Amino acid sequence: MCQDERIKEACGVFGIYNPHGEDAASSIYYGLSSLQHRGQESCGIAVFDTSGPKGNMNVQRGMGLVSEVFKEDVLSNMKGNLGIGHVRYSTTGAATLSNAQPLVLNYIKGTLALAHNGNLVNTEELRNELAQNGAIFHTTTDSEVIAYYIARERVRTKSVEEAIMKTAEKIKGAYGLVIASPRKLIGVRDPLGLKPLCLGKRDDSYIIASESCALTAIGAQFLRDIKPGEIVTITREGITSNLTLCQSRQAHCIFEYIYFARLDSKLDGISVYESRLRAGAALAKAYPADADLVVGVPDSGITAAQGFAAESGIPFGLAFYKNSYVGRTFIKPTQKERESSVRLKLSVLESAVKGKNIVLVDDSIVRGTTIANLIHLLKHAGAKEVHVRVSSPPFLYPCYFGTDVPSNQLLIASSHSTEEIRQLIGADSLGYMKIEDLQSMVGDLPLCRACFDNHYPMDIPKQ
Repeated sequence: MCQDERIKEACGVFGIYNPHGEDAASSIYYGLSSLQHRGQESCGIAVFDTSGPKGNMNVQRGMGLVSEVFKEDVLSNMKGNLGIGHVRYSTTGAATLSNAQPLVLNYIKGTLALAHNGNLVNTEELRNELAQNGAIFHTTTDSEVIAYYIARERVRTKSVEEAIMKTAEKIKGAYGLVIASPRKLIGVRDPLGLKPLCLGKRDDSYIIASESCALTAIGAQFLRDIKPGEIVTITREGITSNLTLCQSRQAHCIFEYIYFARLDSKLDGISVYESRLRAGAALAKAYPADADLVVGVPDSGITAAQGFAAESGIPFGLAFYKNSYVGRTFIKPTQKERESSVRLKLSVLESAVKGKNIVLVDDSIVRGTTIANLIHLLKHAGAKEVHVRVSSPPFLYPCYFGTDVPSNQLLIASSHSTEEIRQLIGADSLGYMKIEDLQSMVGDLPLCRACFDNHYPMDIPKQ
């Protein structure tokens, strides 16, 4: 899926505690850089010095990429051995600096920093309750609601862990949280496991991150996935775990495996790379094609294309050259400029496709404009036929859990049949992943696939 019609993920989170005083900011920087695919609108880092006064916290946030916001002089001034970081796409709340995370609260019990990946479904109810009790909101995010509840509960409880537990009993939805207090790093995962969260270790330091690729980036060892519903607390004394909120019913987001997660990550015991190979193989079985070459849309369709080629016996090849030095296409202000940017970013390797029947594999079709443009480019370069295969079922329903799937009106599959879409995009044939084949990607892992089948794992908002 090209970036002008990319399905957006809410964000990525990262936290580290270095008990022997090593500065955390540089590790957070590299961890966030490896999670950049999960959010490119804003980013932030908050660090505590656990040996100093309890209010000794430094936070920096900015709009843009990690490398743009955190220059060397900024990082060198962020002294502290415990910290958290965040990269963001906006799913709830506007793309503004006020909504950048980590959020920091200074309240009667001290200081709290929080970074959140996901979406709550009962935000309005909770926000109204807080407002009735005098809360003044500085952002439009549901993450601030979580932070306020933790702060409010902390006044009544003996520890921040107990406050987090009481808050987790109130909030409903998807969340991977990293929370820093002056002496503790805490990770929390929603009971259904909708959002990923994992635990790692480097020497004596513990790390919590959205994906295992962030652990690799800082030379840390992957220990395990944090269990759905688990609250992990890391202090100078080590690590403790609370499993009170864990339950037997789970619903892991299938789109992590289709698109969101980085190819080298492993989520809940499943290799993202291998899951996408299996998706391509399932596509080849369900919708074979008479073709000379299998190609993938860079970069999201390439692995599924390899799986399709291996299963079908049709050679895999490259059809596009990707120019990595062109800016992100989705920030262009008009559709015409976005389309021009796509042509700048991707050019067809004419000698690879001329005179051939092509299978073009992508991870999804949202509005259909990008895939139509790529088909046009392939045929203009001399491809005889272009058969499109999609490694996900048609998007039919919105997501309420932190995946920025547009409203039904913007989803081409919600108002057009597969044949109509084929005609609109100019493909010679079109085949989507069968919904019953999704499970083959992840074995027996319980899934949420509500954006495809309308079966949500919890009650969703009426509006």
